[in-house]
Amino acid sequence: MLIALRELLLSLTETEQLQHTHFIILYVNNKGGDIEMTIEEAVSRGVASAIYADRWPDRVAIRDAQSHRTFKALHENANRLAQVFSDAGLRPGDGIALLCGNRCEFIETFLASQRTGLRLTPVNWHLSGAEAAYIVEDCEARAIVAESRFLNAEWIGNLSSLHVKLSVGGASAGCDDYDAALAASSASELASPAHGTIMLYTSGTTGRPKGVMRRLPEPVGPQLAGSFSDFDPETDVQLCCGPAYHAAPLLFDIRWPLASGVRIELLDGWDSRRVLETIAREKVTHAHMVPIMFQRLLALPKAERDQFDVRSLRKIFHGAAPCPPDVKRAMIDWFGPVLHEYYAGSEGGAGIHITSQEWLEKPGSVGRIPSDGSVRILDETGAQAAQGVDGTIYHVADANNPFEYFKAPEKTAAQSREGYFTLGDIGHVDKDGFLFLTGRSAECIISGGVNIYPQEIDDAIARHPGVADVCSIGAPNAEWGEEVRAVIQLKDGFIASDTLAAEILKTAAETLARFKQPRGIDFVNELPRLPSGKIQRERVRARYWAGREKKI
Repeated sequence: MLIALRELLLSLTETEQLQHTHFIILYVNNKGGDIEMTIEEAVSRGVASAIYADRWPDRVAIRDAQSHRTFKALHENANRLAQVFSDAGLRPGDGIALLCGNRCEFIETFLASQRTGLRLTPVNWHLSGAEAAYIVEDCEARAIVAESRFLNAEWIGNLSSLHVKLSVGGASAGCDDYDAALAASSASELASPAHGTIMLYTSGTTGRPKGVMRRLPEPVGPQLAGSFSDFDPETDVQLCCGPAYHAAPLLFDIRWPLASGVRIELLDGWDSRRVLETIAREKVTHAHMVPIMFQRLLALPKAERDQFDVRSLRKIFHGAAPCPPDVKRAMIDWFGPVLHEYYAGSEGGAGIHITSQEWLEKPGSVGRIPSDGSVRILDETGAQAAQGVDGTIYHVADANNPFEYFKAPEKTAAQSREGYFTLGDIGHVDKDGFLFLTGRSAECIISGGVNIYPQEIDDAIARHPGVADVCSIGAPNAEWGEEVRAVIQLKDGFIASDTLAAEILKTAAETLARFKQPRGIDFVNELPRLPSGKIQRERVRARYWAGREKKI
């Protein structure tokens, strides 16, 4: 078999055994050699799935709307795909792009990349073809695995750097069939497995998305009793109901349960009733959500909501965007005290989180800041802000494996300060050490939990011949938290009108993904500027948030 446990403490349950990283395992590679590893070593080399393939070969590991994979099939398919990459000449450190919905092939590709030392970049499939092509090219991908419904034959054909092009879910011009490629490959263990890295893209303040890269791998071991997830692989089920390409679902819904032998239920696209049906039918225990998902669940008639038994839920993680207090309180009333809020970003964080019980005592807080100095709140002079006084929030950077923006050292430097970095958020700490977010840099809009940076919206709108200047900002929206709004100064000879606004929006739609497109346009005679000529985006934004306690 793939893995043979060489030491077994028969007095322990299988779950308890996973918590003892000193167990010796025998890894039989494709050259016939035996490699002894501890479980910890298997995790560090990206082949932890072999543990579950041996232990529970026929147990369902992941399931999507079309199919499922057992732990054995998942592990073997990851090996097959890894061999495809290796045969094509890909080597550790090379880039691979993944453009795929929430389906089994997404996870197989993730696992294959992480055992071959590759640098994986999941791509947001909501992007336009040009936006997706930019990321695939910028991340220096030598391979792409893409779902056929998202592929654009024209742009993918122009990417000469791609040595492997695999189409998932159907044929696509210029690509090899994913299933056929795996069928022709070997499921044998890799000769020298090596853990890969992940580079996610965040929208750029200068108009182009930037990759958030760490040079060293970040292995994830079993998240069992006593961990944040507190998984029990004998009983727990993880629901992935948000796009797996996002940083939070990728960690909470994919990486943690995969490392823990916990089954994952994949939903491709949000549907409130289907989410509740899945929770009730599959006895889901864990999920990650964002506030707009809470709002849509609560929007269902109570009689409909009450049809579904949600008592199996133990942990609902949420973050990515501020949650209105009345929404969170209603969710706790419904689901019970199982909501766990965290505060972090793609770049990282300091482990700030808050339980339902703590939040009910400190409504609006995102958690207590660590006492080890890993979080600083600095005023405009760079000094530590006093208790209760707002300042910019800084998180300590990982000294051994700090993040950097790929090929953008100037942006990395701009976000960093003396070993700390900021996500651009503003807040304060109360007398008990709990952090409250009260504002954010005007250079970031968070709509429905998705970060949108206004510069690329400005650039798209400025293509219209009537636009002299533009300032896109996040305006309050009861459902989405914020909505994109464009404030425009017209050139002489153009008159503000609904017709002109529609023309400008049409121009923006030619290059922007739908979720980035402005919900509306406001015309002004003049935009506020600094003496240097730079538009004061914060002043433009402030007008829309006037009279509100929080500016976020």
